[in-house]
Formats: sequence, C-alpha cells, structure tokens
Amino acid sequence: MDIFALFTTRVIDALHALYPGLDSGLLARVVVEPPRDAAHGDLSTNAAMVVAKPLGKNPREVATALVEHFKADADVTSVEVAGPGFINFRLANAIWHQVLRSVAAEGADFGRSNAGQGEKVNVEYVSANPTGPMHVGHTRGAVFGDALASLMAWSGYDVTREYYINDTGGQTIILGRSALLRYRQALGETIEIPSGFYPGDYLIPVGEALKAEYGTSLLDKPEEEAVLIAREAALAVMMDLIRADLAQLNIHHDVFFSERTLHGVGGDIESTLAWLREEGMVYEGRLEAPKGKTPEDWEDREQTLFRATDYGDDTDRALIKSDGSYTYFAADIAYHRNKYLRGFKHMINVLGADHSGYVKRLQAAVKAVSHGEADMDVRICQLVRLLKNGEPFKMSKRSGDLVTLSDVVEEVGSDATRFMLLFRRNDASMDFDFALVKEQTRDNPVFYVQYAHARACSIFRTARRDMPDLDLSAAALAGAEVELLSSPADLELIRMVATWPRTVAAAAIAHEPHRLAFYVHDLAAAFHGFWAKGKDDPSLRFVNPSDAKLTLARLALVDAVRQVISNGLGILGVTAPEELS
Repeated sequence: MDIFALFTTRVIDALHALYPGLDSGLLARVVVEPPRDAAHGDLSTNAAMVVAKPLGKNPREVATALVEHFKADADVTSVEVAGPGFINFRLANAIWHQVLRSVAAEGADFGRSNAGQGEKVNVEYVSANPTGPMHVGHTRGAVFGDALASLMAWSGYDVTREYYINDTGGQTIILGRSALLRYRQALGETIEIPSGFYPGDYLIPVGEALKAEYGTSLLDKPEEEAVLIAREAALAVMMDLIRADLAQLNIHHDVFFSERTLHGVGGDIESTLAWLREEGMVYEGRLEAPKGKTPEDWEDREQTLFRATDYGDDTDRALIKSDGSYTYFAADIAYHRNKYLRGFKHMINVLGADHSGYVKRLQAAVKAVSHGEADMDVRICQLVRLLKNGEPFKMSKRSGDLVTLSDVVEEVGSDATRFMLLFRRNDASMDFDFALVKEQTRDNPVFYVQYAHARACSIFRTARRDMPDLDLSAAALAGAEVELLSSPADLELIRMVATWPRTVAAAAIAHEPHRLAFYVHDLAAAFHGFWAKGKDDPSLRFVNPSDAKLTLARLALVDAVRQVISNGLGILGVTAPEELS
C-alpha cells in the first residue's frame, strides 16, 4: 500500500470531477508528497498550482474547491490551503493502521511495483580492464551498479547485468608482455620489470601456467606471437580473478561481452559504420582544434566523422584513426547498437570519475543508433579515498601497490563494504574509513541498521520468553488489533514505514540506490528511538505481559519495521541478521 500513490489517484479523480476534460499529460505533473515541515500535515499536493493556469483560475481558488471535495473523505481528518496554493492533508489513524496490515499481507513484496512493466533494461557496470585484480576504485561502481540493477528489477524491469570486457588494445599487449616476463621468471631467469609494465605478483601464476603448458617452447617463437599467447593466458586468468573478486560481494553478471568480438571483418564495428553511412550519420571532414590543451589523439586531417552534434554532443567524433584502425568511440557506437538490436531500449552505464567526458557522446550514440527510441543514462561514480592509519592510501594498478577489492572485503566484510559505498551519492567523492566500519556504535551506519533488524528479532524472542502462550504466528500478527496503536510515538513510526513504497519508487525513477540506504538508516533511527522511549514510559514498551492485545499490536509494528529494513537491505545486497555477535 502506497498512500502517496493512493492519494495521487484520489486528487486526480477529484480534479476530473471538478474540471472535466483536463489533459492527462498535465495531470501527470500532480505530486503528492510529505510536506517539508511535518507540523503542516501528513501529505501535501501541488495539484491546484499545476492546473490553475490552464483553467484560467487562481491557484487558491482551485485549491479551495479541492479542499471542499476532500472534506467528505473519511480517511482525511483535516485539509487546508497553504501558501500560494498547496494543499495539506492530515489523515485518520485508520489509514496508518491499513499500512501495517498491508506490510503483514505483502511481506517481502511490500513496496515492490510493476512500474517497469517487464521492459528490458541493460545495466552495464564494473567493466574494468582485465589487467589486474579489482581495486577499491572499481568496487564502488560494482556495488552501485549491482544495487541499481536490483532496484530496477524490484520495480518491475527485466534487467540484464552486463560486463564489457576491454580485451583488445595497447594495454592488453602490455599485459601480455608483462606475463611473458613472469614466464621467463618461472623458467629461472632473473627479470627486471620495465616502467609501464604490470609488476603485480598476480601475474606470477600466469607465468607458472605458461611454463607448465609450453615448457621452454615460447622462447623459440617470434616475440610478437609469444606475447599474444601470453596475453590470452593472462586475460583468462584475470577474468577468472575478477569474477572471483566480484563473487565476494555477491555480484554476478548475466553477460560478459567481449570488445574483441566487435572488431574484424564482418564485425559489429564494420557493419555499424556501413549502416551509419547509409543513414547519412557520417561524413568526411576536419575537426577544429579543441580549446585549451590539445589532446594527444587529436589529428588535423580529413577523416571519417560521426555527426554527434546532431544528437546532442558538443563536437562531432572521429571514427577511424590515421593508421586505418577504429577509434574507441567507433567501438562504443557499435557496442551500443548491438545492445539496441538485442532489444534494449533502456540502457544504464556505470562509469568511473575519469569517464565523465563520455556522457554526451554515449547518449548521442544511443540516440542515433536507435533513431531516438532508446534512452541512455550514464551514472558516474566518483573516487573513493581509502584511509589507512588516518592517511590516504594511494593505489596504482601498474605499480602493484594497490588495495584490492578482496583486501577490503577481508578486512570489513561484504555487508559493510556494500552499505558504506552506497551510503553516499554516487556522484560525490567519499572517504572509506576502515576504523569506522568496524565499530559497533551508532556512528557506524551499517551496524546501526543491522542492529535495528537484530533488535526487532530480539524483541520477538523476549515476547516468546515472557509470554509463552501468546500466538506470534504470521496469521496472528496480521489479525492484531492495530487500532490500539494511537500514541504519537506509534503513529510516527508507522508514518516512517508508510513512506517505503514511495521511497523505493522514487529511487528507481532517479536511478539512485543511495536513497534506500538513507531511508533504512532513518527508519532504524526512528525504531531505536521508540525503543528508548519505552525504557522511560512503560506504556510504550513493545512487550507488556499484562496486556496481550496491545503487545500483539506493537509486535505487528515491530515486524513491519523489521520487514521493511529487510526489504531495503535486500535490494542493497546487504544481509539482515537476526543476531549480531
């Protein structure tokens, strides 16, 4: 039960009744939400201000008419006009009690919706170059993308989780050369790793595997051939390592798409470029020199250009380099056309902070290859500053001096890693403090939320101990006399529970899973606050052996809080423990 959606429907129905013929597109702008100041009421709507101008009326005149209409609504105890035409509602206790019954009835599905109506959405995330293990910088995008995919699935979309493997290009050749050095080391040679190579110990097993498979025969092959063999072995090992790293955070992709499949005769890049020519989306021309510092890859020459500015980009983009090879952007266009041809009209790409300049060009590419049918949202995950002994710890994949995803999970666990990386907007940089996430205090957000769930479970154990004859089955909780919950403290907590469906729906629309982390933290705080009040006021205790009916009603409230926290943590990929050690 989403009371905000319920009253949005009622407000729109009232507008139809009062002013027949209103445009449905106009009415889609009507919003029912919590007022900024809780003292103003339970709900607020902008309806009068949305429709007043098209009706040729003053917003307060329309608001007054709506107020008169809602005075007959049994679920509304008071309704009034505020400011320039907002309408504030106070709801009867019965509507809040219906929320508790809704949670009991829907359980793990409370707040789930079919807003996506089964439409396919592709969420591409991680997509780290397979040149080494996952480090903490990759981890933020991995966790964000995975939580976002779960959020979209919860909201009724048919979600595909995709990893784009960058398995071609210069960096993979350097990886092959680095692995070949480790092969020589495995054969007993003393090696020196040149600057620019990958020096990490993670390539030592690749060298050992090459020795086991080829013996000394790679030494007799032309270097170029040996490098390619070593590259393939290293890429396979790195992808296995990446999959294993991600599995530690319970992240599993549905599709691993190889960039290499786009290249070659008859590949997607070739066919896409031919299609772009047929559609008149490319031309031969020159690009103006970029303002400011000139990029190393800029070339002042006649070249094949994509008409990116026709689709919202800042400049047209080169597709073929002077040596005849394709640009990275040519591969990007082909890849996203491949997604579109696979049936995806909704695409979400999760990229690192160093890719912020790619947003407009990717959106232009998707708009072009789909003739405007598909949409693309690029979510940028800003940098994570890892604190070690109070000091920033620098990472460099090439130097081998890095903090891996595995290191972080081993230190603080999967739950703390996931929750803390989601407890901040993805587009804001953040500090990850090892000391904080290991504390068992209210200052540690993940502990505070998980403790609320564990506390709810503990309250039920207390009830079973102190009131062994009380039926605490799901059916008994569903039939509890929740009308007995009428104190301000009870209603305040129920109101928090009631905002869950709206919160998860808004988070899905905005592609912002951090909203769920904020919400469950706020709900946990409200729940802990209620528990503290019970220490001073016996009438507010959850378990009261002298009043079985009130105890059962309060336990229905406790279970609703527990269920919503469990639902929220589930979407975020964090466990909801019944006990904490």
